[in-house]
Amino acid sequence: MLNETHDPKLRSWVQSANAAGSDFPIQNLPHGVFRRRGEAEFRGGVAIGDDILDLRAALAAGVFNGAAEDAARLAAGATLNELMAAGPAAWSALRLALSRALRDGAEAREKLAACLVPQAEAEFGLPATIGDFTDFFTSWHHMINAGKVLAPPGAPPLPNFKWLPMAYHGRSSSIEVSGAPLRRPVGQTRIPGETEIRFGPAQWLDHEVELGIFVGPGNRRGTSIPIDEAESHLFGVCLLNDWSARDIQAWEAMPLGPFLAKNFLTTISPWVVTMEALAPFRAPLQRGEGDPESFAYLKPARADAELALDIELEAWLEPAEGGATRISRSNYRDAFWGPAQLVAHHTSNGCNLRPGDLMGTGTQSGDKDGEKGSMVETSEGGKRPFPLKEGGSRRFLEDGDTLILRGHCERPGFVRIGFGECRGMVLPAG
Repeated sequence: MLNETHDPKLRSWVQSANAAGSDFPIQNLPHGVFRRRGEAEFRGGVAIGDDILDLRAALAAGVFNGAAEDAARLAAGATLNELMAAGPAAWSALRLALSRALRDGAEAREKLAACLVPQAEAEFGLPATIGDFTDFFTSWHHMINAGKVLAPPGAPPLPNFKWLPMAYHGRSSSIEVSGAPLRRPVGQTRIPGETEIRFGPAQWLDHEVELGIFVGPGNRRGTSIPIDEAESHLFGVCLLNDWSARDIQAWEAMPLGPFLAKNFLTTISPWVVTMEALAPFRAPLQRGEGDPESFAYLKPARADAELALDIELEAWLEPAEGGATRISRSNYRDAFWGPAQLVAHHTSNGCNLRPGDLMGTGTQSGDKDGEKGSMVETSEGGKRPFPLKEGGSRRFLEDGDTLILRGHCERPGFVRIGFGECRGMVLPAG
């Protein structure tokens, strides 16, 4: 639901938040965890323009009261788990108080001006202690494109894709925040057409353009979360890159799915854009003639419910010698399954979710060449190298390459909001 915090006329006394194209205008206000360079302790903050509002300092300045003050104390800690557990009423109270305090003409300006920290001077931590990570498979186009490379020749589309949101259980211990370097993994591979099994550095190192969705209040084991209540269990969204070694994946994945091909690193962006901030950018799910009707537990009561999110996603490749090339542009509105359905399905068998658990959307791809959210799709398994802006080409990621994900929401009548960056550089195998 829309409210005064979404008003496109709002401007902030933090001038950089009013700049055209800023990811962090006053209509966004995403949460994260940071510290000044050289400091020991992380603490909670909110992005506003090029700065961070230090919530610990803002609390000390006495600008919050009531429910907003209670929520700010939860948001000021070294992780956001307690804020995530507090639920939508607490999140909304804090968002409204932040919006009013950061607007042009706010009485709190004099107190809060000293609570700003330039983002350029900050180091970021994981937004939450992530107990579990589940990576879903929500893009039909990614399934078709990647299947042409990784599935057996002539294999039909997965018959269960349109019936349920498929997923695998990922490794939470190797999730790190943007900027963490990636050491090229090693593992077993078999080159297509050959019988020899090899062990060594992965050659088909790839990225995946995804969104990460943080769980808010959880559920008890043995209970489920109904689809119409699922939104109240979703805190917010970040960018996510599920790095993948495709040659290792092709050899190891049958019959139990990804393992060493994906558990070496997953990178997320430091800022979590709340579901409330994303309210103006809802979209209907993609369904076509002949698609099966979802079971009741995946189908909201309102027939016009907009379960998807209109989030534009980009992947950029920057080689060691410089000069970034955009290699894909896709959108989560093209997904087959929306966030609420992921929660409803995840808990349908009585599985318990906890605050701070992370769900990946899976690679987001479209049906056109420039919309493929992984290099295994773009290069067709290495058969079709794609050119780089400054010369050269790529089939897969090479040592020294930096992969950058960006995302934003933009719609007439509303202010553009963004997610910042999710980046990582590839280092040689150790």
